[in-house]
Amino acid sequence: MNEEQFKARTKQVALRVIRLVESLPTSKSAQSLGSQLLRSGTSVGANYRAACRGKSAADVIAKLAIVEEEADESIYWLELLSDAGIMSSRRLQPLMNELGEILAMTVASIKTLRTRNPTNKTQTRK
Repeated sequence: MNEEQFKARTKQVALRVIRLVESLPTSKSAQSLGSQLLRSGTSVGANYRAACRGKSAADVIAKLAIVEEEADESIYWLELLSDAGIMSSRRLQPLMNELGEILAMTVASIKTLRTRNPTNKTQTRK
């Protein structure tokens, strides 16, 4: 998958998140979880675009680490929406799967960049 395809894919995730949040019930908990999901779900694509414009390998790795965090956080909010019974897991699963794939590809990209640039160990996991 090339850069433009990945940009388009993350943008589609953001649009799906927006539509999902707009369809949530008006309860306080649903709206609160929806706000968190909206922030993290739209941030994935925005931060990927920023990573594409990184000025160095270390900069790209740092920005991709944000993409990783936001994708994982988005999955968390979706899990909470399902576990709290606010929305069915059947409806949320396709979006969770897509975010999981984006997360996996992002982690793989970070590992590749770190291998190619061994002095850039930005935000190494313990």
